[in-house]
Amino acid sequence: MSRLLDGVLRNGLPKLREQSDSKDPTVFAKFFFPASGWTWFVTEGEETGDDFLFFGYVIGFEPEWGYFLLSELESVEISGVRIERDIYFEQKPFSSCSL
Repeated sequence: MSRLLDGVLRNGLPKLREQSDSKDPTVFAKFFFPASGWTWFVTEGEETGDDFLFFGYVIGFEPEWGYFLLSELESVEISGVRIERDIYFEQKPFSSCSL
């Protein structure tokens, strides 16, 4: 099992585009890279081939909504620092997230 995507999150996420009509989608998980300001707020996701495709709000070079792959997140490692899941994050509307 993935260290970022456990069974509870995998089974609880809406499929891609299920929240597309929502003006304030629910965020189910938050990933972050401790060595930078990069943050991923996950709103949807589903398996795609041998990978898992997420959709959510990404704060990186520019804040934007977009797609990102589990394999991409798990491949990041700089000097032993990896992307982590915020284990204290509680599911909430996007408007309630601290950006």
